Amino acid sequence: MEAVVIAGLTKRVLDELMRSPYRTIELRSARNVLAVEMAMDRALKLFLAYEPLSDVDVGTEGLLTELMKIEELETRVPWEESDEREITVCRAKMKLLGLGRITQVMERRGILVVRVRELLPHEMGMG
Repeated sequence: MEAVVIAGLTKRVLDELMRSPYRTIELRSARNVLAVEMAMDRALKLFLAYEPLSDVDVGTEGLLTELMKIEELETRVPWEESDEREITVCRAKMKLLGLGRITQVMERRGILVVRVRELLPHEMGMG
């Protein structure tokens, strides 16, 4: 199965998705926002990983999800906290499909797309 990588998520977010299979996640990373848009355009699954993008490789484990809906919001940041005054935030509603391990990594337009082997819960080594 092919999936687009969403990397650098907190363990808390991944644990919440494991407990409740339908969850809306707020993404602020520009790379993750672009990845979600690509997944929506091409009807691809998402592979959610705790590891930062630079550490995602063959053997990385994470969650497989189906993207249900995305909503982009423009948010203002107080001037003192950032040089930017406005950022784009993406709220992505996801449905948990299962657990997976990357078997192949490809790059398409700067976005990581991976082939994933689905895992049984006892095979997963996260956390």
